[in-house]
Amino acid sequence: MAQPREIEIKFELPESDLGRLTRGPFMRAASSASRRSAKNLVSVYFDTPKQMLRKRGLSLRVRRIDRRFVQTVKQNGTQSDGLFARGEWESPIAGNEPDLDAARGTALEPLIGRKLRRQLRPLFETRVHRQVYPITRGDSEIEITVDRGNIKAADQTAPLSEVELELKQGDTAALFAVARTLAEESSARLAIRSKAERGYALIEGETARAVKAGPVDLAPDIDQQTAFQIIARTCLHQLLANEAALQSDTANAVHEMRVAIRRMRAAISLFSQMLAGQQTEAMKSKLKWIAKQLGPARELDVFVERVVKRVEADGSAGAGLQSVSRNIRSRRQSAFGGVETAVASAHYRDIVLDASEWIEAGDWTQNTDDFARALRERPIAAAAVEELRRRSRKIRKKGAHLAELDQRRRHKLRVSVKKLRYAADFLAGAFPGKKSTRRREKFIAKLKNMQDALGDLNDILVHEGISKGIVEDSGHNGRPRAGRINMAFAAGRLSGREEERFPTVMRDAEHAFEVFVKAKPFWAV
Repeated sequence: MAQPREIEIKFELPESDLGRLTRGPFMRAASSASRRSAKNLVSVYFDTPKQMLRKRGLSLRVRRIDRRFVQTVKQNGTQSDGLFARGEWESPIAGNEPDLDAARGTALEPLIGRKLRRQLRPLFETRVHRQVYPITRGDSEIEITVDRGNIKAADQTAPLSEVELELKQGDTAALFAVARTLAEESSARLAIRSKAERGYALIEGETARAVKAGPVDLAPDIDQQTAFQIIARTCLHQLLANEAALQSDTANAVHEMRVAIRRMRAAISLFSQMLAGQQTEAMKSKLKWIAKQLGPARELDVFVERVVKRVEADGSAGAGLQSVSRNIRSRRQSAFGGVETAVASAHYRDIVLDASEWIEAGDWTQNTDDFARALRERPIAAAAVEELRRRSRKIRKKGAHLAELDQRRRHKLRVSVKKLRYAADFLAGAFPGKKSTRRREKFIAKLKNMQDALGDLNDILVHEGISKGIVEDSGHNGRPRAGRINMAFAAGRLSGREEERFPTVMRDAEHAFEVFVKAKPFWAV
């Protein structure tokens, strides 16, 4: 089935800021230089009571435009599609009810049958005032659409305030140049939720929850450039998908955002030769900044959950534990607040937009050097074999004397294990077949066990540092001497408890390494 692709960038912003944007210099210039159009749109979204279409990543709407009706079938992009592409099929219809015969030849066709016809019904609607600005940048034609309105579902209503940029023809870089200008003139931030997704969330009363990494949809016959872009889009999608959950599922959202950044950095390492250049180095620094904003909050949360709560449960830390608990929870809450501030900042929004442009149209995609072009065009399957084999050998060599490694070298081994695990996950599609899949699942499981054990060793050292910080804090804030002593003792007990675990965790790590060494490579089936 041929699938039309809509290449677009979507921004969300407060309605008050939307007015400021439309009155800003860029939009005023666009309005005077082009034939701006404005219209009121009412769109009704249909599905079955059990949301058959939503579960299959589809949406079906009928939109009234003056006296005309247009039916649209949309297929949600996967995380691998990222922010910029999705399937869309439009057709004029006679009335305000869906015409399933007109949906043949679309992604909806496999579901068309008596059951769907009988159960299909309206679930929610959007009412928006839309202004469209067609603009030209060189040889590129871009359409800016400004939507202001709301979503209605039964007695629930939510505001809509969006700006979409669609590349009608031309260069993706031109699309991003316009996007950057709009972002600079407002608080607009990249958005990944469609109107349909927001409508479903409204009728279900859903609060945003943390989102795990989605599958990476690689095929063995694609080239390295396409493979990296698919992987990187997945990582960026996971980062953005967790922003909304910072308010309602804070700890898990911070963790998943941190995972997204780690995966992105691992992907850059995996394709480092192809991506080499100043722009990539700058992007690595920007991603590192985000990681630094997320790190303390996650470390403090793990300390509370895995150390403080366990000691609270058995009462082994003495009289100062209550003060220690208040101290560490206060620091954790402050760190979570710091994450929210960072994510709301213009700097963060700029980094996300920079990353989006770098993935899709960065300098590395334009390098005309023969070697650089050969790297981009190299089949991913061949490159994957070499990279997985090299990284696996490196870990086997580094881990052979695990107990003798100092903290720095043990940390480097942990990072290597983590990168290989992500690489095995990223590159799964390059090795199809049941036997490869079984071997890969076992291989990743063994890697995960080793990563967990090495991570636990690292956490012990991090937790000792946190405990030391609590001891230092105990001398401040005018506490009585007895209170300071009790607090220092409780913090020392927490640190000691962690230190006592070290030999056991080290044995776990050595065992996990021995098991991994026996793992069969899934890329050599």
